[in-house]
Amino acid sequence: MQLRVPEGGIPTTPAEEPSIPGGGRPEMSDDIADTPSDTDETGRTAPTGDSPAATSGFRASRRADAKDAVPGRSGTRRSRRAPKSAPTARLTAAFAAASAVVVPVLGPWLRRVRPHYPRPGQNGWKRWVPSWRQTGGAALASFGLSVLTLTVAYAVTDIPDNLNSFATQQDTVYFWADGTPMARAGWVQRQEMELDDVPEDVRWAVLAAENESFYSDPGISAKGLTRALLRTVGQGSTEGGSTITQQYVKNAYLSQERTYSRKFTEAMMALKLDNKMSKDEILEGYLNTSWFGRGTYGIQRAAQAYYGKDVSELNASEGAFLATLLKGAGLYDPTLSAANRARAEERWRWTLDRMVKIGKMSPEERAGYRTFPKVLESNPLYSTGEQSDYLVELATRYAKKAAHISDKDFDRGGYQIYTTFDKRRVDQLTRAVGTARDKARKDNPKAAKHIHYGAASIAVDGRILAIHGGPDHRKQGYNESNATTVPAGSAFQPFVYAAALEHGVRKSRESAPAPVMGETVYVGDDKVPVTTPEGPYWDRSGRKVAAKNDGGRSYGQISLHRALANSVNTTFMQLGMDTGLDKVRATAKAAGLLPSSLGAQVPALATGSSRPSAIRMASGYTTFAAEGRHTEPYTILKVTRNGHEVATDVPVARRAVDADTAAEVQSALTDAFRTAYPETAAQAGGTVAGKRGTTEDDTAAWYVGTEKKVSTAVVVYRIDLAKSLEPLPLEGLGGTIADSVPYGIWSKALTPLG
Repeated sequence: MQLRVPEGGIPTTPAEEPSIPGGGRPEMSDDIADTPSDTDETGRTAPTGDSPAATSGFRASRRADAKDAVPGRSGTRRSRRAPKSAPTARLTAAFAAASAVVVPVLGPWLRRVRPHYPRPGQNGWKRWVPSWRQTGGAALASFGLSVLTLTVAYAVTDIPDNLNSFATQQDTVYFWADGTPMARAGWVQRQEMELDDVPEDVRWAVLAAENESFYSDPGISAKGLTRALLRTVGQGSTEGGSTITQQYVKNAYLSQERTYSRKFTEAMMALKLDNKMSKDEILEGYLNTSWFGRGTYGIQRAAQAYYGKDVSELNASEGAFLATLLKGAGLYDPTLSAANRARAEERWRWTLDRMVKIGKMSPEERAGYRTFPKVLESNPLYSTGEQSDYLVELATRYAKKAAHISDKDFDRGGYQIYTTFDKRRVDQLTRAVGTARDKARKDNPKAAKHIHYGAASIAVDGRILAIHGGPDHRKQGYNESNATTVPAGSAFQPFVYAAALEHGVRKSRESAPAPVMGETVYVGDDKVPVTTPEGPYWDRSGRKVAAKNDGGRSYGQISLHRALANSVNTTFMQLGMDTGLDKVRATAKAAGLLPSSLGAQVPALATGSSRPSAIRMASGYTTFAAEGRHTEPYTILKVTRNGHEVATDVPVARRAVDADTAAEVQSALTDAFRTAYPETAAQAGGTVAGKRGTTEDDTAAWYVGTEKKVSTAVVVYRIDLAKSLEPLPLEGLGGTIADSVPYGIWSKALTPLG
């Protein structure tokens, strides 16, 4: 949205156009920008001076225009005037019809009373002065023409059936999976309120500040219209000249442009609307469509934005401050500058005093409001910085894609987004991460400055139930649960195992793939060079490639099932080479990992060089718990707008790996959990499966596991966002194998397990 910068230097949006300090009003200013001039039938402005050259030039121009309009000439000169609005066009047609009747009837009389100059029978200067009959006739004719003009204009002016698109723009509401409200967002924060819900003191604070004669005026103010005209002709004050009815017409039906035609149409519509609607209906509409700053429209959103409560809970003092904002929130929001605060306090006192003067507040009550009501530093409905901001961001992206909603349509608001997020799980995960973060800051404050915790919980049917996106969305817009920044390490091994079970292994180029089972034995010793059918695998530096096991441990001959349970890196690097790295990539992709996050097709792929997000790792593990079927993760259950459901694309489950393959991988993951945490596994009753993940360079620590058909992935890593996105060593903040920080978060987030 383009910002305008007024003389005061405070940027504002087009809807929040501030006045000059000292009494200016922004959006309600009735300054008229264009001044009419005499024009010929082509729309060319006629000269106003007496210069013969100017006159001849004008006539020559008209002749040239006429010449250009002759058929056969190259092109026709276009009028430069802007297209007439519908009321203006109807008014022009009505005048043409009236002229056709009036001119023949009044023509002879007008010829008799027309002045003859110099006047016969008079001497000196009196020869050039109109007679009293001529003067009176001109005044009477002017009055009659004015009455005729207003009568015709009133008759041809219509009140549109629909409000303009800006006046109907709303915010979008997001709901938790259980249907309770989660958050609100959008370019416009608006929620309509009935007038009965607005305290009478608050209503009269607005009326005292804006239009104290509202309930008695006809919808327009002749005094105000005259003042607006004088401001345009001269250099008058910037005091507003519109009634509340006119302001509502401008907000709800017209644009914010400042022209004679818009001002005239506004006045006619205000007169008509005043006869069509009750005063209370007009006031209710005005309070629901007016701009109050902080991204809010309507007094309900303003009450929440500045005081954190509904409008029904406001007192007269708070209402007087909100009324002050109607002159321009950019100049009267006290949190923006000291000058703003001074202006706001002065206007606030004036409004309360005005309420006393018009008899809507007693002096005793006024005496109780001596302290300026303190407002919130920021809008609690907008950019809360909490986890809900990350949830809203994720849900918005998915809703636009799944419901095929354009950015333009979505920004109009009014949508109800029913998400898959489980509030209990989100709160529990947030608390678990918060505990780990506090401990890290206490144990190693320097390293903890750049610590990050990504986490996500996904059901086997693809529903994203919870995420942890970061500590504060206002300070860190990037979502840690959706970031592809650190390698998966040994947490990637189940995908290698699944690929081998699906496709078998080949020890030579000519042989057919040999089937693999959980009992198939491989070498599990530390630093065993990886081999190909032609011999050892050499990297580009001329060194043999070999993996390292955690702690440098060697396992000798070990079954694949047990190797996964014990996270034996050397076994899986060789298994990946024997299976085919292309098949490993294809299996990981089918299970839910994004192709863009998969590592290069080199031996390190099998030991977790890929960089999936926490969301995608959790999604990949759901494939094994769902008997080999994978459903793409999603965040939206339903989208509605104006009471009508919007069609959305619903992900469907598809076969990723064979059911027997999934069962074997899940069984090995269950044993991995039992091996690492025997006491917890016994309490859970064998319903939990999971695996830790570490990296050789100690840049990431993972734990991914499934419990009750929900897979949760947690990753801990360090990155200095101010310098680069390259991972830094954890420096002990990931914990140890026996005391894993990711597992601690994982288990607390899912407590009780089983």
